[in-house]
Amino acid sequence: MAQKKLFRFAQIKQFSNVLEYPQNMQGRWHIFFNNQNPVILELACGRGEYSIGLSQLHPHNNYIGVDIKGNRMYLGAKKALDNHLTNVAFLRSQIEMLPAYFSPKEVDEIWITFPDPQLRTSKAKKRLTHPRFLRLYQQVLKPNGCIHLKTDSTALYLFTKKVIELYSLSLEADCDDVYAKAPSPELKIRTHYEGLDIAQSNKIYYLKFSLPITPLPDLDEALQQFLKQTENQE
Repeated sequence: MAQKKLFRFAQIKQFSNVLEYPQNMQGRWHIFFNNQNPVILELACGRGEYSIGLSQLHPHNNYIGVDIKGNRMYLGAKKALDNHLTNVAFLRSQIEMLPAYFSPKEVDEIWITFPDPQLRTSKAKKRLTHPRFLRLYQQVLKPNGCIHLKTDSTALYLFTKKVIELYSLSLEADCDDVYAKAPSPELKIRTHYEGLDIAQSNKIYYLKFSLPITPLPDLDEALQQFLKQTENQE
């Protein structure tokens, strides 16, 4: 297994569609893709199934899968190269560093697909829909740019709904059972982790919401108190 990982890490350094901690990319993604098409991110992309699936559905958009785990990213990047998909790329870095790679208003949408739900209340700030991350997304998203969350975690779904309510975000879609309700082609894309059904919820949840132009209010302590109360009631 260690040899396989080393091989994959060596390979992605040679892949034309993988950038590892790149410098001076802010405002230059249109040059990388050689077009002016919308830029859409998939955060914590893992094997990149969603980035690839979306790029095939919408060839006039540019998709970038972001993850720190190059071993997993290798699979998606290689598939994209093998299928000659020129509108999908992969960025190996921590999500916290997004503003270092994208200029303000450079990103049109963000997809978050089956992220680690970080179920412990003490780790709530690591949830990718926590206000800590939403403030990062505000720095790179276009005004009213959409965020899509697809998850099998009931806890993450309910947490994100609470964030949307508490911070007065604009909720555009809310589905508590995706496959029972004739999903759109975008929501039919399946990932490796979806197939594992780690949460064993037998449901897939979907939320689509957008962030305001103005800074998010400082309600993080109120959110933390809500989490503690919920934890105590369980």
